[in-house]
Amino acid sequence: MGTDPLDRLRPLCLALPETSERLSHGEPAWFVRGRKSFASYANQHHDDRVGFWCAAPPGVQELLVDSDPEHYFRPPYVGHRGWLGVYLDVPVDWDVVGDLVEDAYRAVAPKKLVAELDT
Repeated sequence: MGTDPLDRLRPLCLALPETSERLSHGEPAWFVRGRKSFASYANQHHDDRVGFWCAAPPGVQELLVDSDPEHYFRPPYVGHRGWLGVYLDVPVDWDVVGDLVEDAYRAVAPKKLVAELDT
């Protein structure tokens, strides 16, 4: 991959209402209103892979990891809470990544902010 996937992921996360970025555990992470994390970059954080971790609606992690382990995984630390890991060191469909980022945001954002996405 010629470019850092962080350059593609960052604008997807920051485009959502009232989001911010800061380091968390040494990696870029995105928060709603500076408090609730919805996604985190993982550049060889726990292995030799590049990806990101994101909040996911119930059942999504199991469905995607079971059906496509080349692209999805159960991340350490937050996987037991249903978060989804997405590999970014394989061919990536950035439209799908955008949908996953928005779903992650919806999973943790207050209803008022989620409603902004729907208008």
